Amino acid sequence: MTELPAELTTGERIRILRERRGLSRPVLAGLVGRSPDWLKKIENGDRDLRSITHLVRLANALHVPDVATLTGGDLSIPADAVGKLSHASVTPIRAALHGVSFAAVPTVGAVSPEALKGRVSGAWRLWHSSTHQRTEVGTLLPDLIRDAHACVKAHQGDERRAAHAATGDLYRLVQRHLAHICEPELYWLALDRGRAHSEESDHPVSLALAAWSTAIGQRAAGFAEEAVQTDEAGMALLRSRLEDGPTELLGVYGALNLQAAISCGLDGRSGDAERYLTEADRTARRLPADYTQTQSAFDASNVAIHGVSVGVGLLTPGEALRRAESIAPEGITSLERRSRLLLDIAAGHQQKRETAAAVHYLGHAHRVTPEGIRYVPMARGLAAQLAKTASGPLKGEAVALAEAVGVAAA
Repeated sequence: MTELPAELTTGERIRILRERRGLSRPVLAGLVGRSPDWLKKIENGDRDLRSITHLVRLANALHVPDVATLTGGDLSIPADAVGKLSHASVTPIRAALHGVSFAAVPTVGAVSPEALKGRVSGAWRLWHSSTHQRTEVGTLLPDLIRDAHACVKAHQGDERRAAHAATGDLYRLVQRHLAHICEPELYWLALDRGRAHSEESDHPVSLALAAWSTAIGQRAAGFAEEAVQTDEAGMALLRSRLEDGPTELLGVYGALNLQAAISCGLDGRSGDAERYLTEADRTARRLPADYTQTQSAFDASNVAIHGVSVGVGLLTPGEALRRAESIAPEGITSLERRSRLLLDIAAGHQQKRETAAAVHYLGHAHRVTPEGIRYVPMARGLAAQLAKTASGPLKGEAVALAEAVGVAAA
């Protein structure tokens, strides 16, 4: 495709590429889940396009290899760099998900709701503490799924509602585990089951956690605005209980604010992102010093980590890296969160075209938890890009990292 003049704006580039492909404005807008009026404002320069989600979706729809083609080189993100890797645990989990609705036979005899809750909480702690979380947690999930459904069927009244709550927590872990490694239908099956069991529990914290996990799925599918609305619905369930509620309630409320901040950042809404970060920080200051919410890992340090993610999402890498300076990664107890922080720092340096720093921090993230990087498309795309762009003595290190992540280096 003929190179576009350097002086063109992002909107002008999108219009030219759309016309070259013979796409009408309504068709292209529909492909990225937006309205024709939204696209018209982008093309005419009446609205800024700062959403990474929409830039990537537009690049894919226009069949260009990198969003730099749309931005004129100010930002480089491979549009369709690398796909998903599957994992050996997917097949037995799929079998468990498809089978429990018809035959939920416990694998260890009768399971009480309290025992089920303890097993699920232990699996969540393993998720955050393991360097190979998908392999270790994945071996536990099929039997847990069967036992959870058997537990629900074996109880009535308050005990059954408690079993539903524990099963909702389990399915949120299944959802997290399946992200990026399975077909979308299986991922959304886990998400919907978690939401359904939380509804049956009739417990505000369980329902709010269902909103938290649903919003994560919506954002991953490219619907950032809808994700924020879902987070707000979860917050509304908890606000009237914040003053005299248990610590867990505050932790979930804070986690919802952080997810809303991330979604706003990816959608280019800096003011809203900062507002949610401020509320999350205010909530974290009310928590005991040693408290961490089991599923979301929300605590005081988690607020700072998400602040880095917001900066990367808003394409303000300088601000993201400035925030990262105040964080000591080794103090983050969740290895998954620690690895994600280092990945975001690497992405921030790459946005600033600081290749050596990007390679360093991505390598550090991979050492913290190889599976936390190997199975994340953003990390795989970054590794592939660094292997292509690195030069000199850095080239060998970048290529070796790409190979370790499982990306064929060019």
